[in-house]
Amino acid sequence: MEVIKETAEMQALAAELIKEGKSIGFVPTMGYLHEGHLSLLQQARQQNDKVILSIFVNPLQFGPDEDLDAYPRDEQRDLTIAEENGVDIVFLPVEETMYPHPLSLKLSVVNRADVLCGRSRPGHFDGVVTILAKLFNLCRPDRVYFGMKDAQQVAVVDALIEDFNFPVELKSVSTVREKDGLAKSSRNVNLSALEREEAPFIQQALQKGRMLAEEGENDIDVIVKETMKFIESKTHGKIDYVELLSYPELEPVDKIDRQVILAAAVQFQHARLIDNVVFDETGAISKG
Repeated sequence: MEVIKETAEMQALAAELIKEGKSIGFVPTMGYLHEGHLSLLQQARQQNDKVILSIFVNPLQFGPDEDLDAYPRDEQRDLTIAEENGVDIVFLPVEETMYPHPLSLKLSVVNRADVLCGRSRPGHFDGVVTILAKLFNLCRPDRVYFGMKDAQQVAVVDALIEDFNFPVELKSVSTVREKDGLAKSSRNVNLSALEREEAPFIQQALQKGRMLAEEGENDIDVIVKETMKFIESKTHGKIDYVELLSYPELEPVDKIDRQVILAAAVQFQHARLIDNVVFDETGAISKG
């Protein structure tokens, strides 16, 4: 396994792999790898000749009220996990490498960003697409892998690839969960013991909302309110949002007559958890 820290070296190696006719699977992360990341790596390993994993805590994704320094990091652990899971190349730049000077250009997400997490995190997805545009140009992947836990991010990446004609295939991978249904996340380590017991109720609430649709309920307000009521009755967390939107367009709907997403964000004392379920007009869960 190679560990590369410089952009020029990463770009040159990617060019050499392409010259050799090797397909590249790319998994961009902010590190502190967990089983959700491993499922992405597993698919990338199965579908490509070479797997590149990037680890970079991107400051552009953090707002002024979000603690960049508090984001969990463990570089040596991540490198060990990467090697054990068949990663060929780890791209491990530092901030000065990725942003050696203030950016002269800015990417701005105009659709799919002002709902769900994007509403309370202005500029977050601008930071996401900016770093991904750089990483796509450096690593030159054939396929890029993202987990559906952050379904809004998947929708935004889908738009980035389509709008800017990146020759990259987006692969969305189902959320990896604990046995009790809690979505795997680097932020779970920040939950108290009580919060950890309560956290799985978020997914249960979303499933309750989906089942209402499956049973024929087509009133969006009813589904959203019942989902919120369940979360409020089962947890001490503060609901940031519960929304039901078309997917991947992330636009408001009057009724469920297409694929939709029911998503929630709940703020606990030291961790903000997000989760979702994507389903069609019959209530059937999307496999994407």
